[in-house]
Amino acid sequence: MSESNGNSKRPNVEDQDLGLYFLEACRGREMREREKEKEKETEEEEEEAPRELNTINSSGGFVVVSTDKLSVKYTNVNLHGHDVGVIQANKPSPTKRLIYYFEIHVKDAGVKGQISIGFTSETFKMRRQPGWEANSCGYHGDDGLLYRGHGKGEAFGPTYTSGDVVGAGINYAAQEFFFTKNGQVVGSVYKDLKGPLFPTIAVHSQNEEVHVNFGQKPFTFDLKEFEAQERMKQQLKIEEISVPPNVSYGKYWSSLVAQCSFLWFRKVEINLLNPRIVRSYLLHYGYEDTLNSFDVASKSTVPPIYIAQESGVDEQEITYALNHRKTLRQLIRNGDIDVAFGKLREWYPQIVEDNTSATCFLLHCQKFIELVRVGALEEAVRYGRIELSSFYDFPVFKDLVQDCVALLAYERPLESSVGYLLKDSQREVVADTVNAMILSTNPNMKESKHCLQSYLERLLRQLTACCLERRALNGEQGEAFQLQRLLSSSRRG
Repeated sequence: MSESNGNSKRPNVEDQDLGLYFLEACRGREMREREKEKEKETEEEEEEAPRELNTINSSGGFVVVSTDKLSVKYTNVNLHGHDVGVIQANKPSPTKRLIYYFEIHVKDAGVKGQISIGFTSETFKMRRQPGWEANSCGYHGDDGLLYRGHGKGEAFGPTYTSGDVVGAGINYAAQEFFFTKNGQVVGSVYKDLKGPLFPTIAVHSQNEEVHVNFGQKPFTFDLKEFEAQERMKQQLKIEEISVPPNVSYGKYWSSLVAQCSFLWFRKVEINLLNPRIVRSYLLHYGYEDTLNSFDVASKSTVPPIYIAQESGVDEQEITYALNHRKTLRQLIRNGDIDVAFGKLREWYPQIVEDNTSATCFLLHCQKFIELVRVGALEEAVRYGRIELSSFYDFPVFKDLVQDCVALLAYERPLESSVGYLLKDSQREVVADTVNAMILSTNPNMKESKHCLQSYLERLLRQLTACCLERRALNGEQGEAFQLQRLLSSSRRG
């Protein structure tokens, strides 16, 4: 499509709102960046996990716990069912991960081998075997049965005795308990228990002794391989799902959120790598040179993206004025704001004819910032007095004006609280603003909101919303949502 000659439609009220949208992207940037850093630290921070046995909340009259709080031995002779030696971990099982797992090594099965392993709630009666009471689940060594909330067990797996290593875990993705013996999975059951669950072991006959491994040493069971297999299992299920090529993504994602389906949103996650969607991103933001390289690397031009008509997006809309948008983005990214202003006045005068618009304001701010960048502080002061001072009386602009002026107060402004303005990301916001405003002058643009973000970004936002919704409905259990990790996983696939 040929470039605009500047006679395209004038920006209306809705188009002016585009500039305000990007202004909001600038305002409070420092706070958002700090919040992102804090969120990243929280996500990366190791969730507190069990490290030892809880010697306070246990049936202490029947067991002896080692000084390292990792071994327990039954020293009495049991007389009835309430003489169980039960002990929980000092912390509940972490929930913000794909899988939690721990193991016990049966040092001595004692007289009867009535050892059990499982999970119990905080209010569990500490004189009963895991699984014999509500809010508990336990795999028992003497009979190989699984007990879930009542005294009647169900066939589950083999018995275990002296020398065996038995493990218990929670698969948060599948919402299942699973148990292992000597490095092999015995079986799994639906996790119907709510609230914090504590790793729990019990001994119930004389001389029974077990050692607990909370991860302080390598597990006998290959947990990493199990996690990889779990992800592959989900992936294979995904491959069985077909997504109609001309489906309306708006309706599709509404259905996703409603169903909160792990499999469906992973299917769309894979589609993010579709080259046509990547190509639409390059077109939207005017990365013409990268687009050409992308097409060459693909050995042929990728066909246009055909999305349902009701989505309101087509390739012609984002091909509009591609060379102009590329040129202006390069100028702004290089800090050549005066030249960018000149090109806009020549090509799209309607965008900059109102000097009080959000677009002009952001360009003036960036000019001021570029002067500070190169140390031309006196010139920055003069420019601020001429171009920025008039914006101070507008509440919507006041915060950013103050941040810009504050750059002058620091010897090392990049390290200051307003240093975000000197980062390349600030240039990108201004370039995105100009890019969106040019797209808005396209008389064939159906909806101005399509100027704001590429189809790829909208898809990512929908993916994020679906992931968070699914996790919320699952009681915030499972791995904390990290978009970067999901995308990295897709690339590896």
